[in-house]
Amino acid sequence: MIAIIDYGAGNIQSVYKALKFIGAECKVTDNREEILSADGAILPGVGSFGDTMDTMNSRNIKDTVIEFANSGKPFLGICLGLQLLFPESEESPGVQGLSIFEGKISKIPNQGGTLKIPHMGWNSINIKQKDGIFKGIEGEPYVYFVHSYYLDAKDKEIVAATTNYGVEIDAAVQKGNIIATQFHPEKSGDVGLKMLKNFVEMVK
Repeated sequence: MIAIIDYGAGNIQSVYKALKFIGAECKVTDNREEILSADGAILPGVGSFGDTMDTMNSRNIKDTVIEFANSGKPFLGICLGLQLLFPESEESPGVQGLSIFEGKISKIPNQGGTLKIPHMGWNSINIKQKDGIFKGIEGEPYVYFVHSYYLDAKDKEIVAATTNYGVEIDAAVQKGNIIATQFHPEKSGDVGLKMLKNFVEMVK
């Protein structure tokens, strides 16, 4: 069973529907025991870094997420769920993230007003790691983004995919059991469903 971690953020139902569509057993939950006993977990989300960390702290979910991520079982962060894995974000100065990886979350520069922020829509990614959720995915596929802040990971060895939107963006990370994407696999058509299927296979 895959636990979809519910911490009050948006976009949870679209992840649930995509997993159900590919036949995965999953449950939306904020229960510590259910999350920790799951075979895999997904941390989805759309929203503010600071507000989300405040909610995770008030609902005592932060420590559960860190414990699961350190358990060795497959863990997938999506969009805000990627950014939360890092210590802090320019979006919410002074707010501490989960600090599982090191890196900077910064505002996408709008290049003197020539770029629309948020970065919203389809963009191609350059896949750096051909395993994990990217197993069997060829070329530079187009995936769906919605974000105003971007990751610059300190350790480039963990970067699994990049994209460019005025600046190079670390669009996905993979290290051991922990995977995260800035884009939304559940909104990225067949290629996104393939990534989710790969994650489900990792859980099995």
